[in-house]
Amino acid sequence: MTSLVNDGRPLVLAHRGASYDRPENSEAAFAEARLQGADWVELDVRLSADDVLVVNHDAHYADGRLVREVMACDAPTDVLNLAEALEACEGMGVNVEVKNLPGEPDHDASDLVCEAVAGLVGAYRPIDQLLVSSFDITAVDRIRAAEPSLPTGWLVVARLGADLMLDRMVAHGHPTVCLWDALVDESIVVSARERGLRVVVWTVDEPDRITHLADWAVDGIITNRPGLARSVIDGHLDG
Repeated sequence: MTSLVNDGRPLVLAHRGASYDRPENSEAAFAEARLQGADWVELDVRLSADDVLVVNHDAHYADGRLVREVMACDAPTDVLNLAEALEACEGMGVNVEVKNLPGEPDHDASDLVCEAVAGLVGAYRPIDQLLVSSFDITAVDRIRAAEPSLPTGWLVVARLGADLMLDRMVAHGHPTVCLWDALVDESIVVSARERGLRVVVWTVDEPDRITHLADWAVDGIITNRPGLARSVIDGHLDG
């Protein structure tokens, strides 16, 4: 199992598991990610009606029910709770994305989901095999406050200005910036490095783009196709 530390070769993070080939965030997707050579898995968590952490990307299940209004025992049968998902990802690091955004129908201003994640994940993985992230930097701050030893990351999709965004990361004490691929060029990777930050890029499935990111020595690439990314990275850097 590989920690999120750059040795010149980006880690492959399977986006919701091997989601190109299997249903996203499912046990099958996590097992397929392992078979395809993923180093890590990225997955999403929300709270159920009875405050159980369940692995689901959207605020609603596919049947239309709001996750926060459904007891965990009544969730669709293919939905895992976080403990089950962490067990299903045995042998891989795990990036847990906390879904608790203002404006979403299940947003909880108390950030209970953040504290629940912080309290659980360390029981299933060594700290260096974990990354807990969110698009909401307030949520990331809450996670860090609940468990200061947990590696945290801020997911960035808006064009904020590289220096402003990276300086904010440093000021908040979060070591990993998780950047939407469209925001990434070599200069932002260099600027992050100068500030001691790790760089994870999402979501990348094109071989040429994976090659460019590998040349820039980003720390991780989140992809729907971990087998493809593994082949491209290893072939490019070992060729």
